[in-house]
Amino acid sequence: MTSETIKPAMEPARRTVVTAAGVAGLAVALTACGSEDDSSSSSASSGGDAGSSASSDASSGGSGGGTEIAKTSDIPEGGGKIFESEGVVVTQPEAGTYKAFSSTCTHRGCAVKSIADGVINCPCHNSNFSIADGSVKSGPATEALPEKKVSVSGESIMLA
Repeated sequence: MTSETIKPAMEPARRTVVTAAGVAGLAVALTACGSEDDSSSSSASSGGDAGSSASSDASSGGSGGGTEIAKTSDIPEGGGKIFESEGVVVTQPEAGTYKAFSSTCTHRGCAVKSIADGVINCPCHNSNFSIADGSVKSGPATEALPEKKVSVSGESIMLA
């Protein structure tokens, strides 16, 4: 009989295992830290539908869809009201004209908190948006608030 030495199968070195675990952990961390800018810009671009305003004399009397969000008397002329649970701001830039916008700031996703002097205000970085069309009045935001569809049926403002 010969005396051959049988070598055990090569197992990965400890350094290789630790390095592989570190790389995997880094990949997971980088994936979790991905930018959300893509989703906010696609939301902003898809929200710019023309004709989203509603006026009591131009409404068709109800399309059978939508949820009542407010009464027309709840929305002050030249101002508006924020509906946090619905994620929407309803404004009345001029008598009888109602607009609705997302209540999420396009800068970093904070919720807007107030409406004063014809602008919707975000407290996080002081961006201001027009109550008439959601456009940026002052930054750092660079994109308008996405417009939401509303209609007026009698005294009810309906969110589509």
